[in-house]
Amino acid sequence: MLESGCVTRKNEINVLMKNVVDMVFGGLSYWMFGYGMSYGTSKGTNPFFAVGNYFVDTQDVNMGYLYTTYIFQLSFASTATTIVSGAVAERFNFSAYCIYSFLNTFIYCLPAGWIWGDHGFLNHLGVIDIAGCCPVHLVGGASALVATVMVGPREGRYDNNKKHDIINSPTNAMLGMFVLWWGWLGFNCGSTFGVTGAKWKYAARSAITTLNASIGGGLASLLFSCFRFRKKFLISNLINGILSALVAVTAGCVLYNPWEALLIGSISSLLTNFAMPALDFIHIDDPVGAIPVHLVGSIWGMTAVGLFVEEDSLLALSKGEAGVFQRGGFHLLGIQMLSLIVVGVWSLLATYILLQIINFAIPLRVKREQEEAGADEVEHNIKHYTNMQMRQFSSTTSLTMRSRSSLS
Repeated sequence: MLESGCVTRKNEINVLMKNVVDMVFGGLSYWMFGYGMSYGTSKGTNPFFAVGNYFVDTQDVNMGYLYTTYIFQLSFASTATTIVSGAVAERFNFSAYCIYSFLNTFIYCLPAGWIWGDHGFLNHLGVIDIAGCCPVHLVGGASALVATVMVGPREGRYDNNKKHDIINSPTNAMLGMFVLWWGWLGFNCGSTFGVTGAKWKYAARSAITTLNASIGGGLASLLFSCFRFRKKFLISNLINGILSALVAVTAGCVLYNPWEALLIGSISSLLTNFAMPALDFIHIDDPVGAIPVHLVGSIWGMTAVGLFVEEDSLLALSKGEAGVFQRGGFHLLGIQMLSLIVVGVWSLLATYILLQIINFAIPLRVKREQEEAGADEVEHNIKHYTNMQMRQFSSTTSLTMRSRSSLS
């Protein structure tokens, strides 16, 4: 809903279809090899990739844990892919995107294993990322940046050095944000993986920090919009500010105090709102703001852990470390920075190589005349009519009916 609301009407079904295939093709590849490359435990597993658990199935007493973990992680994998769909909307070939959706699982699953897998080298170093700030949002944001640069801006987007804002349905975009906002509670609270023992306390804390971060993001967005646009409050700034705040809080959601979450969300929102016009200035065309939301938000979110997190006394989720502002020194901050560099470089290079390979088989960008007609008509046989066309159709139909009446 968010993505379809931010593109022109002639492309809204296309971007919805891409979200569907992210689960269809991405879900297939994650079941086939993605989960195994992140969490496999067979011979050959090493600090960089796991082996085993391909074509996920089990008859063990461990069935419940394995399947619930799999379905939860699958949602993370599909999220990392679908971030790209909005950033390249209106000019990316649908067939090429289907191939990308299937293969992008490979790009996501390795960082997920590095950070969350028992074998992962970043996990062994002590990285803290509770709900996917790095393997989900940084991977998705970096991939979106590469894909957007490779396909270029939409036709006429920056003609005469003027940015032309195009938004089909502000209502859909806002409703999409509300659904995401609500879903983020499941995203973050569910990352406690249970409610037994002290886990329910973490889940409750995660709920309040997630909400407080989004509140801070919303307040900062409104203030930014008010001062920059002379008391006009733009919904794109509000939506992306709130979502960026949610991205940033995911890394340490169960470990922050509520006031820290409010501050972290506010800062992330401001960074994103400054990044949006900066990308347009260098002609990087991102219709939904996926890059400033996910890339900028995740970089700040991982950094914030190294600054604000205090040593955890319940389940040791902070791994005995504390942030700079909690008198923990710079060790944790250094680990967080290393994770950003490793995962960021991997995502940028792997996405570039993957898209180049796909481009040899199927051009990534649709032809100019196809882009002008719109992907809904060209790729999905759905034609949208303007109000003038509908009036002309209505007039023609009325004349035909009157002619038939006079003849009879």
